[in-house]
Amino acid sequence: MNDVRVGVLGVGRIGRMHAELIQRRADGASLVAVYDVFSESAQSVAAEFGARVAASPDELINATDVDAVAVCTPTDTHIDFLVAAAQAGKPAFIEKPLSLDLSEVDRGIAAAEATGIAVQIGFNRRFDPSHKSVRDTVANGEIGDVQMVRITSRDPAPPPLSYLDGSGGIFLDMTIHDFDMARYVTGSEVVEVYATGAVMVDPAIGEAGDLDTVVVVMTHENGAITTIDNSRQAVYGYDQRVEAFGSAGIVASDNPGVTTTTRRTAAGSAGSTIPYFFLDRYIPSYLAEWTDFVAMVRNGAPSPVTLHDGRAPLVIGLAAWRSFHEGRPVKTKEITP
Repeated sequence: MNDVRVGVLGVGRIGRMHAELIQRRADGASLVAVYDVFSESAQSVAAEFGARVAASPDELINATDVDAVAVCTPTDTHIDFLVAAAQAGKPAFIEKPLSLDLSEVDRGIAAAEATGIAVQIGFNRRFDPSHKSVRDTVANGEIGDVQMVRITSRDPAPPPLSYLDGSGGIFLDMTIHDFDMARYVTGSEVVEVYATGAVMVDPAIGEAGDLDTVVVVMTHENGAITTIDNSRQAVYGYDQRVEAFGSAGIVASDNPGVTTTTRRTAAGSAGSTIPYFFLDRYIPSYLAEWTDFVAMVRNGAPSPVTLHDGRAPLVIGLAAWRSFHEGRPVKTKEITP
């Protein structure tokens, strides 16, 4: 069976990673073209992975040797490229978030639905084997009715201040992964959000209008309650944990160690550190994304992360910001385009 030939728009850090996975590790996929506004980046990635450089996004999207498009560009360009892919009839993989503007998301969804293209959103943590096992355990009923979910997500260091400009802030660039995970694990939509936060890591983050330490409490349609805690600085590493508690038991995913080594002496016991960088933890999940994307394009399999799955966390994130600013719980139905 022929490979799904992919063109990658945007080859910064995340796009370059996807280009490498497509060309060297993902079964059934191959990289044929790349484009980036920074031509040196495009030339470098193309040379390393044996692809060509497209002269423009339109050329890449409409190329006859491109079967599908991966959109890894800045967030404010995602919808335009989704619409262009829809018009070209090309399946699309789009990094999260779809947009910071709900009306723009709806414009993209309308375009994709009008042409029927297959679309997968890049919420990679769904594909992490440990997190997926938590979700599968809940879905199989092994812990009974899910009552509470607890999600911890802490980065080892804050991003550059330049990143914060245009990121949408912590709820839309960081916690948005956890909003998706809450829906994924519980299998239930979020109906109410209460968020609080502070600046405890770097005053410059507050001066930029953002937060670095937040807690969110959410109520789901099925009555379950999810709590999320985030920090932009965990000095011990990249901390990612999910726990689901139900009427018949509990299931949890923990951080993997960099090694499985345990040391015990008269002074005490010590284990390995945890991964410090998100790519150290999640490369297997990014690769699994491409396995499912290939199946979706080749065989008409359902999208594992749909456009609705891309829209819902944005609504929750916007509700979280409103909750923080207004000091009250916010119903997700209050958030409209």
